[in-house]
Amino acid sequence: MASVLSPSHSIISHYSSLRHCCSFPRTFSFLRLFSKPLRASLISSPISTMGSSDTLSEKDMPLGLDASTVEEYSSQSKLLLEFTKMPTVDKAWAFKSDNDNTSKAMFLVSQTNLLANKRRKSILSTHISNSGDQTVEFQWSPFPIEITGVSTVVPSPSGLKLLVVRNGESESPTKLEIWNQCQVEKEINVPQSVHGSIYTDAWFEGISWNKEETLIAYVAEEPPLPKPSFTGSGFSKKGSNEKDSDSWKGQGDWEEEWGETYFKKRRPTLFVVDISSGEIRAVEGISRTLSTGQVVWAPHSSNGTTSYLVFVGWSSENGFQKTPRKLGIKYCYNRPCSLYAIPSPFQNESKNEDISTVMELTRHGLSSAFFPVFSPDGNYLVFLSAKSAVDSGAHGATCSLHKIEWPSDGVPKPELTISDVVPVVMCPNEESFPGLYCSGFLSNPWLSDGSTIVVSSVWRSRDAILSINILSGEVSQVSPDSDYSWDLLSLDGDNIIAVSSCIIDPPKVKYGHCTAKLGQSSRWTWVEVSNPLLTCSDKIKSFLSERNINILKVPVTGPFDGLSSGAKNPYEAIFASCEESASHPTILVLHGGPHSVFTSSYYKSYAFLSSLGFNILMVNYRGSLGFGEEALQSLPGNIGSQDVNDVLAALDYVIEKGLIDANKVVVVGGSHGGFLTTHLIGQAPDRFVAAVARNPVCNLSLMVGTTDIPDWVYFESCGKEGKNYFSESPSVEYLSLFYQKSPISHLSKVKTPVLFLLGAQDLRVPMSNGLQYVRALRERGGEVKVIVFPDDVHGIDRPQSDFEGFLNVGVWFKKHFKK
Repeated sequence: MASVLSPSHSIISHYSSLRHCCSFPRTFSFLRLFSKPLRASLISSPISTMGSSDTLSEKDMPLGLDASTVEEYSSQSKLLLEFTKMPTVDKAWAFKSDNDNTSKAMFLVSQTNLLANKRRKSILSTHISNSGDQTVEFQWSPFPIEITGVSTVVPSPSGLKLLVVRNGESESPTKLEIWNQCQVEKEINVPQSVHGSIYTDAWFEGISWNKEETLIAYVAEEPPLPKPSFTGSGFSKKGSNEKDSDSWKGQGDWEEEWGETYFKKRRPTLFVVDISSGEIRAVEGISRTLSTGQVVWAPHSSNGTTSYLVFVGWSSENGFQKTPRKLGIKYCYNRPCSLYAIPSPFQNESKNEDISTVMELTRHGLSSAFFPVFSPDGNYLVFLSAKSAVDSGAHGATCSLHKIEWPSDGVPKPELTISDVVPVVMCPNEESFPGLYCSGFLSNPWLSDGSTIVVSSVWRSRDAILSINILSGEVSQVSPDSDYSWDLLSLDGDNIIAVSSCIIDPPKVKYGHCTAKLGQSSRWTWVEVSNPLLTCSDKIKSFLSERNINILKVPVTGPFDGLSSGAKNPYEAIFASCEESASHPTILVLHGGPHSVFTSSYYKSYAFLSSLGFNILMVNYRGSLGFGEEALQSLPGNIGSQDVNDVLAALDYVIEKGLIDANKVVVVGGSHGGFLTTHLIGQAPDRFVAAVARNPVCNLSLMVGTTDIPDWVYFESCGKEGKNYFSESPSVEYLSLFYQKSPISHLSKVKTPVLFLLGAQDLRVPMSNGLQYVRALRERGGEVKVIVFPDDVHGIDRPQSDFEGFLNVGVWFKKHFKK
């Protein structure tokens, strides 16, 4: 279920080399690449205890290593470090200058800092010269500027100001910095008594400048509620001073949180800051049952004095029978939400009006509305909807696009008409548009006609860039039709800045020109931009240049009784192959979700696997995003069978074509991908040399009582009706059903050696799920290795954990191919 928590990009996997090995180094410099506990263990013994060949004695061997794996750790760590060093572009913004042919752009870049266990962030700027004849020149600043301790940066609409957010830790204040083009213009310290940390994670996140660039609306954690105070005399009615040595704060009532990755996050709340005065005001009048996010400024009202905020609200009353329950929300699009409007707290206070009146804009017939954005002329409010996810219960499904004609006087009303722009696609034909699978918009996603919006979306097994005319509903693919994936970074007027990549080809910056009138018949030409951003070593280039990628169509095998038309269509598998692929081992990689998808984009982990001499086969089984709603909805109720059979059929497909050796296959997966991994080694025990499961779902009957998304267990096990059966106290019959659909029910047949990677802070698939399977497998004499990352959540994506996890998978696979 990784995408129930995390995008499929971060789901798994890693490796082992049958070649490219280096000798054990004669110094300890390579030890810096290991985790702190491992490093300390290696360094703790004096060099004199080592033999003349620089090998560790048995008593000095770090936990989990032996003499046969130390050299593999050394050689693979060096290569993995080469991949880890590569920077990534997180965001980009472009701004027009006074000269029509030039503009400025700013790129937010991150790079892994393993020793600090953080991502190092920097900004690199460039001037863009566009001659108009489809040639473009980027003049880059000589060096990037590192930004430390920064949660996010948000440029103003003009590009003349920059908001820098520094979120405080514990009791320390949050800092808001307003920069102009040469210096800090304003610094505002926000104590915890005003609000907690600002949300910057692209779910609740909503940081919006007003048009005049005088106010900024944002979402932050509400200030903590008072807790009971105690002294030596008992409960203190007057409270206590934090510095009093003879008193202490109690805990008070426990409060619901928003699940995985939102530990101690109770209620995202709206605030507005006046840049000139530094005054911060909470937006009053919003029910405490709502958590807010994704705020934007509406166009001015006709009187010019009232400014409205439009935001998304999620109700906390989404438990069984509408009881108060904050079910896990990260990557769960099936949580009901609506758009609301409310006046800004900074108004003309002489006016006699209730400035705290909140209006629900999407009340009637639409159970989901999020990512609002206004058209440039202010005539339309455009937004996405995951109604198909909310209504069915799937955590992710095909989106639709809608618009509201905004009142000409700028004053919102509760009965505004909602119009469809792009409906849910149920069963796409052949290579036609498969539906909208979009996770947000740029801050300014509009082309110059004011009615065409540009978005990134999944198109089967690729990421594609689309243009959508909100008046006609026409959808066009802007990016080239190839096996590569394309991701939108920014618009530069009517031109597009994007990145293009595939699994075995690192991202490249591309610049797109529209060569014809905007519309469905538009043609786009793309040029590669020389840049210092996305660089990789010659060693990596050499490895990856020998690889190929193909997106294979896998026919659905019967039986077809009861299947919808969309569920009968072929699904896809991405195959990244070595030369003479059948002579190389193959890693079968399974995405989570299950309603997620692997696209052909570059992933560090899969590129690393490929460079070690592995073929990579990533299967987008039915139920994945990007293939239409009927195919997606065919999986719920059939997990553990349909998805398992699809994966095995895809494996048989490439074997029958002579692309891989059936005797040289290993499998990895995380979350629901781990569910499939442990199912496969139980249902097909003779087909895999080794396996890796990362925070896997092994026992649904255990998970239902411990996860932050218990409704997921009901829906995926029972199908669409599961949301009606959902209860916090499952019956014996349902517990039995959950067990039968779980990998642990096939445990007695498992022969495959398995490595488990577990995050101790995982709320989505708690560590107990994997540990129960591990202990039961050991009880039966199975070969198991377990690594627990104490401070990691479901994604296991802290830099050192990510590195050590990949390294151990590589060593694990190499070890078992040597047997």
